[in-house]
Amino acid sequence: MDAKEVRRRFTEFFTSRGHEAVASASIIPHDDTLLFTNSGMVPFKPFFQGTEVAPYKRATTVQKCVRAGGKHNDLDEVGRTARHLTFFEMMGNFSFGDYFKEDAIPFAWELLTEVFGLDKDRLWITCHLTDDEAEEIWATKVGVPRDRIQRLDEDNWWRMADTGPNGPCSEIFFDLGPEYGPEGGPENPEADARYVEIWNLVFMQFDQQPDGEQIPLPKPSIDTGAGLERILTVLQGVGSVWETDEFVKLLAKASQLSGVADGDDPKTDVSLRILADHARSTTFMINDGVFPSNEDRGYVLRRIMRRAIRHAYLLGVQDPVLPELVSTVVEIMGDDYPEVRENESKIRDIVEREEIRFRQTIETGLNILDSEMAQLDSGSALPGDVAFKLHDTFGFPLELTEEIVAERGGEVDTDGFTAAMEEQRTRARADQKAKGGAVDVSQFASLAEANGPTEFVGRDELIDVTASVLWAGDEGVVLDRTPFYAESGGQIGDIGTIAGPNGTVTVTDTTYGVPGLHLHHVDGAPAALAVGDMVTATIDVARRDAIRRNHTGTHLLHSALRRVLGDHVQQQGSWVGPDRLRFDFSHFESVTQDQIREIEDLVNADVLSNPTTEHVEMSMDAARERGAIAFFGDKYGDVVRVLDAGPNSVELCGGTHVSALGDIGPLKILSESSIGSNIRRVEAVTGTATIDILRDEETTIAKAADLVGVPVDDVLMGIERRMTELADLRKELAEAKRASAVGRADDLAAGAVDGVVIARIDDLDRDSLRDLALAIRDKGATGVALGAALEAGGVALVAAVTDDSPLHAGEWIADAAKLVGGGGKKSPDVSVAGGRDPEQLDAALDLIRAAAGIG
Repeated sequence: MDAKEVRRRFTEFFTSRGHEAVASASIIPHDDTLLFTNSGMVPFKPFFQGTEVAPYKRATTVQKCVRAGGKHNDLDEVGRTARHLTFFEMMGNFSFGDYFKEDAIPFAWELLTEVFGLDKDRLWITCHLTDDEAEEIWATKVGVPRDRIQRLDEDNWWRMADTGPNGPCSEIFFDLGPEYGPEGGPENPEADARYVEIWNLVFMQFDQQPDGEQIPLPKPSIDTGAGLERILTVLQGVGSVWETDEFVKLLAKASQLSGVADGDDPKTDVSLRILADHARSTTFMINDGVFPSNEDRGYVLRRIMRRAIRHAYLLGVQDPVLPELVSTVVEIMGDDYPEVRENESKIRDIVEREEIRFRQTIETGLNILDSEMAQLDSGSALPGDVAFKLHDTFGFPLELTEEIVAERGGEVDTDGFTAAMEEQRTRARADQKAKGGAVDVSQFASLAEANGPTEFVGRDELIDVTASVLWAGDEGVVLDRTPFYAESGGQIGDIGTIAGPNGTVTVTDTTYGVPGLHLHHVDGAPAALAVGDMVTATIDVARRDAIRRNHTGTHLLHSALRRVLGDHVQQQGSWVGPDRLRFDFSHFESVTQDQIREIEDLVNADVLSNPTTEHVEMSMDAARERGAIAFFGDKYGDVVRVLDAGPNSVELCGGTHVSALGDIGPLKILSESSIGSNIRRVEAVTGTATIDILRDEETTIAKAADLVGVPVDDVLMGIERRMTELADLRKELAEAKRASAVGRADDLAAGAVDGVVIARIDDLDRDSLRDLALAIRDKGATGVALGAALEAGGVALVAAVTDDSPLHAGEWIADAAKLVGGGGKKSPDVSVAGGRDPEQLDAALDLIRAAAGIG
């Protein structure tokens, strides 16, 4: 039974038993505590936590998962063990307060033994020490002999966090046989290789309180996870995931590309397996919106890719290997994940560019590492500054350097690396700790469960909307229906007023208390509004109109960016307010001025054509068929809103938009910049804001024309003329200063001490100071040293000596130059040095006197 068949049979088994087949969620979770979706239950956490109401009572999924980076990190083990992977698929069935142990346990047994055909006598079960109920179901209802049911402690208790839903679990193990280890069942720590866990059934039945008390949940739930790759090893009778059908094909491709056969050598086998696994994780991470960078998820992706590239290099592969492996992943898994087939070209382009870029430096970096390692004494750590150089100059992530050094029996001075990186560190990892000061959402979850989601009428009704107060407190107000848009998808929340029988309150922001429930942040809510009050809600219409212009403009901008720069452009974030819009996107270089003009022209051409927009709800499948693009970071359900904004833009979006593109008005890009490796940001304005900017620029130009005394149309010519005149005047002034300085040479030479002149002259520039020093020398001084605090800031030092002088000009003023924070060339006869600190000039001249033997 191959992987495709297992996915299909698992899903069909549970859908035939009333479960909703839920498509795999993105690898990028809607969870601030996680870098990646790392288990099948992650997309359902809000249902288990009670912050959202599940739209179905039973569900089944085959979920894409990544464990690389953060708390859950299997990266370093990949290729060296029989089971560890960075990308894997977790099959599961879930009950949200519907069925419990008495159904979940027989479901699992029936699927494994009757559908998958596993030998019942080779299946072992573990239960928690306290879970007599589960053991009884396994023994009496299913028929597992009690001598193959073992009771364990913490290994069989699952917790989502220190508080909240938790409960015992039962794990199902398959006995691979005596050739894999000793007897004793899963409880024997020496038999880990023999007894393979293939399914974990979690029974969420308690809610742990901060004081440790366990309160029974009113609706116990089920969360199960069966690793596809592990089940395949059992079904296909092989000893590792690398021998399963899909990995066999991937390894064959890696062998073909490298010319190295799988199984020839344990070291090359590790490299081939790393290529196979990392090709899968790279493909799916990029497909789901992760872009290689130096931050957060992008940093993990870059580390995975560069690790694969390094192992390809070790295998002797000189040409890019990842693009071909990506295509093999698509060929193998594209039927079950059609989105990777749709995005294959984009994924290949991104990995090829990254691989070429890294290959340009990897050989030099490895040579430096080899050289440094050869110089180390036995037992010495690789210096942190060397690891930092490899990171900063050659793109070696610290973990890659550590891995290479560890392979050679050494270690890296990570403290030294951290110290060397402190000043230049630009990576800002996402804060994975719970944010302090958050509103207690449990009250809003209960409110949503009792009353359903807030009815949002703000697409059609904006003022004088009649509503009823469902809740009022210090955090704000909840209504049964509202015209106020709650902040989401990059669009900020509405402001306005809510008028009740006892007064009017000002709405300062609108957010979601929990998904679907609009929370109106107000001033004075407890005194003016009460539950049950009939109120009138009105938003700030002018502000909403400006936001709508900017939001639809963002969609047109996204489309134009892709048309000009390429399909690899993908949104990485946005902010839409009334005064401007901000759009972050993946791109590997700065956008040129010519490209910016072309992007603006494309957007404004769409605006001028003035087609009407269509913003309608449809199923996710229908949206995909229509070619709709999903915006980064948005969360979509089975029913989505699709915005059709002219001939070039069809995207999923739940925000508010103009009814015709002409309503946007002109769009003008204000700035373009980098906000991280391979991430760019543009800021732009639309509508009247664009007109305001044009007026400001006109005013500035008019003032400039008035200042240079020319008509506005001749302002450039007038400025150029004034600049020429200014340059001429500066030249004349410099020549006059120089002549004046030379004229002072006689007086200064007359004050020589033992033929040496040392003085501070602050009213000269560097060149004039040099000319003066030479003039003094020509008047008979054997050595001259002058210092000046420059008008533009900083310090100039000049030394000039005769051929027969015992002084060396450059060495004479070298220490003084260091004292003022600078330096210069150490010429023997004439030397000029600069510095940053004029406060030290007098002390520097004292050093020069001391060096010449003058007190």
